[in-house]
Amino acid sequence: MNLKYTLGAILTIPLLPLLYFQGKKIKKSVPRLPEAKNPKGISTTTSEKTFHLLTIGESTIAGVGVATHQEGFTGSLANELASKLHKNINWTVFAKSGYTAKKVAKKIIYKIPEQPIDLIVIGLGGNDAFELNGPKKWNHDVRNLINRLQVRFKGVPIIFTNMPPIKEFPAFTGLIKFTIGNLVTILGDELEKVVKDFDNVYYYTRPVSSIDLIKRYDLKISKADFFSDGVHPSKITYQIWAKDISNFILQSPEIKKAIGF
Repeated sequence: MNLKYTLGAILTIPLLPLLYFQGKKIKKSVPRLPEAKNPKGISTTTSEKTFHLLTIGESTIAGVGVATHQEGFTGSLANELASKLHKNINWTVFAKSGYTAKKVAKKIIYKIPEQPIDLIVIGLGGNDAFELNGPKKWNHDVRNLINRLQVRFKGVPIIFTNMPPIKEFPAFTGLIKFTIGNLVTILGDELEKVVKDFDNVYYYTRPVSSIDLIKRYDLKISKADFFSDGVHPSKITYQIWAKDISNFILQSPEIKKAIGF
């Protein structure tokens, strides 16, 4: 039993009506931005070698907040990897705003065509937290997702991005930041345990923090510049996040070996 989750659930029960009404108010006030267009592309170099990248997940992977995937996380990650791997990166996105780990496993995986894949990157966790899915359910759903992917794409490395920074979302109330933000942390801890049971599956555990990113990458932007609508990333955020994930991939000897670099 997850003690943190149990205690949090007990404390949250009396607050559920307030969370519900605050959530409805936020939903009305936050503009409904569309998913990015053009879910396929290629980042080219002078090399004749091509590397195949597949990204899967919820709204951040679906590129909500930018017009095209070239400007979003996947296109930005492909550009970073292309310059560092010195290979052309052929990329494809399969993601849906509002999807949980269970929905991705059930409604997306079977739609991915048989194709060469060298790396799978997954971004999930926000919607599971918003739906108040506990660590036990999350554990089960993530395992199911990994199993399905490993059956379809044998031997392909899988990387889970860091969990969404709910506590930093400007559009959220203090109560929602606290309750949902703490649940995201618990789900992240659970994900760290899950990936240890699988070969070739990794999780970037470093929490997303605007202050941390500004310092590490010497950025000339403010915290407000990280969000397009108070919830989803802006174009600059997608670029910074992609750079950070790229660094995580290429600074890990184990992952570098797995992707043949």
